[in-house]
Parts: sequence; structure tokens; C-alpha cells
Amino acid sequence: MSYKGRILIGVVIALIAVVSYFMKTDENPVTGEKQKVSLTVDEEIRLGIQSAPEMIAEFGGEYRDRKLQDMVDRVGNKLVQSTEAGSSPYKFDFHLLADEKTVNAFALPGGQIFITYALLKRLKSEDQLAGVLGHEIGHVINRHSAEHIAQQELTEGLVRATDIATGDPGMLQRFIGNMVNMKYSRGDELESDEYGVKYMYQSDYNPEAMIEVMQILKEASGGSGQPEFMSTHPSPDNRIERLKDIIAKYKKSPVK
Repeated sequence: MSYKGRILIGVVIALIAVVSYFMKTDENPVTGEKQKVSLTVDEEIRLGIQSAPEMIAEFGGEYRDRKLQDMVDRVGNKLVQSTEAGSSPYKFDFHLLADEKTVNAFALPGGQIFITYALLKRLKSEDQLAGVLGHEIGHVINRHSAEHIAQQELTEGLVRATDIATGDPGMLQRFIGNMVNMKYSRGDELESDEYGVKYMYQSDYNPEAMIEVMQILKEASGGSGQPEFMSTHPSPDNRIERLKDIIAKYKKSPVK
């Protein structure tokens, strides 16, 4: 194929990817925000439920301690029932994972939320647990996974267009595309921090405990994590400063 022919096909594929991305606009049923998402709410819920068993297996199964699981359920359900999450279409389910080494918590689309025992055992209060779970609920409510999937589809389309146009596998373009998606993810983390604080206020948990969680995460990383600009998560120090501002804002104008 001629160089001009490759360029033409590449441009067409790029245009299709961009148009497809901007057509994927939906209104968030909770926040009312217009978002670029690849999944309907029902598809998010189904995907989360279908993916949960695989994620549980990936982290060594569920932790076999009914008392601890009941605590996770109690705190998680209080957050849901006390906030807009309770009137959302999402189906929240909280899982305590058996992994004793990986300090982590995460959410799947639609309301499946997970915390590892490695993280839970480092927490010293239910308020801290509420900070972790409130943050993950924030990811679900803001449809971050659905947004990220749409962004990935756009990136993949543009990378394919570049590959065809240049006749090159496009390693540099893939790296740039991944960095774009990482930027969105870092923004998602900060947005979910704010929602975590808001939900803690509304559920009568102490939002200052969210700062304590950041300090725990910093200690768990040994202070030697990868540079912030290469990470999907902003550094704990930067998140702490941002959380102080958010907490001060809600103290001045309480949300109930």
C-alpha cells in the first residue's frame, strides 16, 4: 500500500474513533454530569457482578472471618444508606479479600467494592474504614470505570490509525496514550477523595480519618513509591494537602 493510501486509511480510522467517542455521551443518574461512557448503568452492574468472582480469586479468595466481614458490610452499608448512593441504581456489595500482603482497595463498575485484609489490618478505626469505602463508592457513583473504558477505546482507535498511517507498531504512541489515560485516573482519585469526605460527613464519620488513611498508605509504600507523574494515584502527601482543603470546605458549609 502506498504512503498516501496508508495516511488516508489512518485518518479515516482516527475520525471514526473520535466520532464514536464523542457519541458515547450519557447523563450520570446521580450527579447529572454529562459523561463519555461506553456502558449503560445496567451493563456496569452486570459487568461488576460477572467480574467479582475472578477478582476475589485473584486476591486469594474472601477472608474467612465473619466478624470482620460484618464490620465491612456495616460500615459500607451505612455509607450507602446515608448518602445519595442509596438512591442510586447501583447495587453495592462489599468484599473482604484474603490477601495479607497487598495493601489495596478497589471498586468494579456497578457497586462491587473490595478491600484486602492487608489494608484492613492496618486501619485503627471504623472511621478510617469508612474513608476507604467512601472513596471507592465515589468511584462507582462517578462512573470512573465506564469513562476509563471509553477512553481506552478512543486511545486504541487512534493508535491503530497511527500504526496504519506510519507502518510502525507505534510504541511511542502507545506510551503517550497510556499516559493520557493515567492522567484521567489521577483525576478520578482526587474526585473520589472528595466524595469520600462528603459521604463521611453525611454518615457521621470523622472525615479527618481520611487523612490518617493517606498516612497509612504512605507508610505501607515505605516512602519509595514510583514518581507521582508516572502513577495512576497522586502521592499521599499531595492527597493529604488536598483533603485538608476539602475537609475545611465541608466544615464551613456542612452537607447533610
